[in-house]
Amino acid sequence: MIDFGVLLDVQDHDTRAEQVRHRRASLPQRNELARIGAELATLETAEAEVSARRHELARQEKRFEDEAALVEAKAASENRRLYSGEITNPKELQAIEVEIASLKRRQTELEDEAILLMEQIEPVDGELAALDDRMAALRTAQTAATEELAAAEAEADAELVTVLDERAALATSLDADLLATYERVQAQLRGVAVSRLVGNTCDGCHLALSAVELDRVKREPPGVLVYHEECGRILVR
Repeated sequence: MIDFGVLLDVQDHDTRAEQVRHRRASLPQRNELARIGAELATLETAEAEVSARRHELARQEKRFEDEAALVEAKAASENRRLYSGEITNPKELQAIEVEIASLKRRQTELEDEAILLMEQIEPVDGELAALDDRMAALRTAQTAATEELAAAEAEADAELVTVLDERAALATSLDADLLATYERVQAQLRGVAVSRLVGNTCDGCHLALSAVELDRVKREPPGVLVYHEECGRILVR
């Protein structure tokens, strides 16, 4: 005699196991981690672009500063020549004074350019700081979401072990051929293999049996497996 109650219990545990697997696969923390990862990737790209812009500004600033330093050194050298006493020719001395003045003007121009670049770097540093703050906050949220996901997965795994253990214990009381038939139908349907006949309706596909099929099903002895012709599920009367 087939114990359809146990068969339904096995089906119930398989359904619960699938629900737990689905819940585990669709935990909200997964979406949150994906969102955070995408935003971090966008911010990292932006940071790389801003860093490159800052690097170029700093490179130009250093170039002007280095050139200004060279001009300053040249002016200092000319100034030493001017007051060294080694040159006595008035025209040559005048030429040196003109050269020194020109060098000073050039030094001022270069230093002004360097200052302008320094001023342009300041807001860029602000952009980088804001990006760093946002990424730090996201990484903190990422760590929290990762921990929450791990905890939720562990909870689901523990529940799944319990359901499968209970299912295994129930399955041992079923005839091996019946269990094999059930599992074959379940694999074919990818889900519910056993459903109740409620009135004239299959509780698995929710379709009504025709009068002819309903009469055929009801005429079968209680211990015989019957199937719903429409969906192929085992019917429990």
